[in-house]
Amino acid sequence: MRVLVVKTSSMGDVLHTLPALTDAANNISDITFDWVVEENFAQIPSWHYAVNNVIPVAIRRWRKSWFAKNTRQERHAFIQTLRQQEYDCIIDAQGLIKSAFLITRKARGIKHGLDRQSIKEPIASWFYDVKHAIPKQMHAIERVRMLFAQSLQYPLPDSMGDYAIARHFLSSLPSDNQQYLVFLHATTRDEKHWTEEAWRKLIKLTEATGLKIKLPWGAEHEQQRAIRLAQGFKHVEVLPKLSLSDVATIIAGAKAVVSVDTGLSHLTAALDRPNITLFGETDPKLIGGYGKNQFSIISPEKSMRTIQAEQVYQQLAQFL
Repeated sequence: MRVLVVKTSSMGDVLHTLPALTDAANNISDITFDWVVEENFAQIPSWHYAVNNVIPVAIRRWRKSWFAKNTRQERHAFIQTLRQQEYDCIIDAQGLIKSAFLITRKARGIKHGLDRQSIKEPIASWFYDVKHAIPKQMHAIERVRMLFAQSLQYPLPDSMGDYAIARHFLSSLPSDNQQYLVFLHATTRDEKHWTEEAWRKLIKLTEATGLKIKLPWGAEHEQQRAIRLAQGFKHVEVLPKLSLSDVATIIAGAKAVVSVDTGLSHLTAALDRPNITLFGETDPKLIGGYGKNQFSIISPEKSMRTIQAEQVYQQLAQFL
């Protein structure tokens, strides 16, 4: 059985889809998946054993010059690739108009997705042949697991979902595996940031443990923040710019992780590493860390500034 998954972005949402693939593979012995995903996240589906083919799409990049010649050529090539295979089932787990209109409707096969009461953008459901009612007040991972179970007609497992990607990194763990912590300090929205003062207090508190701290970054301003956080601390390493796969390898070898609300926090959960995620305005009930040893520290005042380094270290100490 060959299934097409349409889940293009963001990083957290792509990761949240992985346990549904594991459920399906456990219930349907001959199932394989092709997956349409934004080019920046194309590595993630390839880490799952049930994924046969990753089809990158570049809507985020194309929309900057939609009618340019190169963009039109890329879009045409993408559609040709998408339509090469007739699928037994197409599952649109994105639930957005742009993905339904530009991708799902052009793929070949019976199209499944959320019904208009369950979906974020109800118009998107017009493009599905089979529509499924999924409660909104569930964690995002459980919603996708239910959508796959209904679409592929197998019983929804009672057990916690399994991302099934940690095993991909077992053979390539760093030589200092379990001898360091990772602090994920970077996120896209200002209100999700923890103060640099608080990060440096936490770094100071970890000094006596003998563990190194590794600081990854993506953009230049994140690198500059990492440099400021590390200043004066011999046990802190600002990592070089890394690919997503390389960052995953670093996280896979960490003794524990402290993170703000960011896609890499969900990657940490998917890799089964102990993780403490800090939340200000965001309610983690529906989109927070999912998996083993995932902990949340939530500001009662809905402000990251009120979370104290001592409070975080007390939670972190259980893993050290």
